[in-house]
Amino acid sequence: MKKLLLAGAVAFFGITANAQLQKGNIMVGGELAAANFGLNEGAGYNFAITPQAAFFVQDNWAVGPYVRLGFSGAKNSPTLFNYGVGALSRYYFSPGEQGVDSLLKHGRFFLEGNAGIGGTTISDGGDSANGLDLGVGPGYTYFITKNVGLDASVKLNGNLGFGNRGTTSSIDFRLGMNIFLPSRMAMKNIKSE
Repeated sequence: MKKLLLAGAVAFFGITANAQLQKGNIMVGGELAAANFGLNEGAGYNFAITPQAAFFVQDNWAVGPYVRLGFSGAKNSPTLFNYGVGALSRYYFSPGEQGVDSLLKHGRFFLEGNAGIGGTTISDGGDSANGLDLGVGPGYTYFITKNVGLDASVKLNGNLGFGNRGTTSSIDFRLGMNIFLPSRMAMKNIKSE
C-alpha cells in the first residue's frame, strides 16, 4: 500500500510540475530586488519593487500588467526616483526547447519583454527622463513548490525619454518571486483526483 501511495504521489507531482504554466492560470508576484549596472554616467545603487500579474493566454506564455517603483543613486549624487507602469509578456521554454536537463526538473528558462510609460525624477530638481519604457531579457524560474517560483533574470532596459535627459539605458540583474494560481478548471481536475 505504501508503494502504491508513493507511486501515486510521484505521478501527481510529476504531472503538476508543468501545470502552473498552463493556459488559463495566473502568475502573481514581482521583483523584490534589483542591482543596476548603468550604461550612463553616474551609475550606482538601485532598489526597485515591481509587482506584476500575468494571465497565461497559452501554455508557457503569460501576459499582464506591472508597476515599478524604486530609487537609485550614486556617491555624491542626488537620489533618483524611478517609476513605471505597463504590460509584460513572458514566455517559458519547454524542456525540449532548452537542451539542458540538469536544472530543468524544478525550473524553466524564460524570455520576458515589457513596454509601458515610465521615467526618473531627480531629488534636486535636475533633468528628468519620462517616456516610453522598454525592456527585454532572459531569466530562470526555480520552483521551490509546485506553485511558488523564485526568479533570477538579466534585463536590458531603456527609456525613450520625452524629458530633459532624453534616452537612458541600463542592464539590470533582478531577483523575484511569483505565485502560480491554477485556473478554475485545473482546480476542478485536482479536486476530482
